[in-house]
Amino acid sequence: MRSMFLCLMFVLFGFQAQAAGQIESAYTKVILDDCTFVAAEEVSSTYAGYFTCEGYKGMPMAIAEGDLRMFVSFGTSAREEVAYSQTLPMFNTINETFEWRLLDGKPFATILRWFTDDGLGATGQVLVVSQILAGHTCHIAYVDALANKNANVLAREAADTLAGRFDCQNEPKVLGNPGLLDY
Repeated sequence: MRSMFLCLMFVLFGFQAQAAGQIESAYTKVILDDCTFVAAEEVSSTYAGYFTCEGYKGMPMAIAEGDLRMFVSFGTSAREEVAYSQTLPMFNTINETFEWRLLDGKPFATILRWFTDDGLGATGQVLVVSQILAGHTCHIAYVDALANKNANVLAREAADTLAGRFDCQNEPKVLGNPGLLDY
């Protein structure tokens, strides 16, 4: 009886997952030296300039640095998206490996490890989950990668459940043990 119940549950959940589409991950590396640098257009610009890069299957990306903090956005209008103005409060830099969450082969979110430094010697790592949705590309969740053993799982769950539904006017959700994100 128990094995029949488990089979039925597997069939039902398998059917639900298939009906919702196939979610998987793809990984790309973005090396800023391989990107195109665009100098700032005006003297009063927040950034000295930005990099245009290509992500998964040529997805346009804009990456900037200002005040020792990084900014990363996606899409054909990446610089107009909320993500282009979002960063972590502490000094930071980004990792070069992007995890792209794909639904039926199309990217809907990214997970990127950011390395942080509070300027006083305390360093950390944060997984930043961003949704990719034209006009609504933004950070949706933060996971302290050192304070949570299951940080990657938490980040994927956030991408899979929040992306596409997250209101960019809201603050990104801090998931799991907040660690250094307890500010």
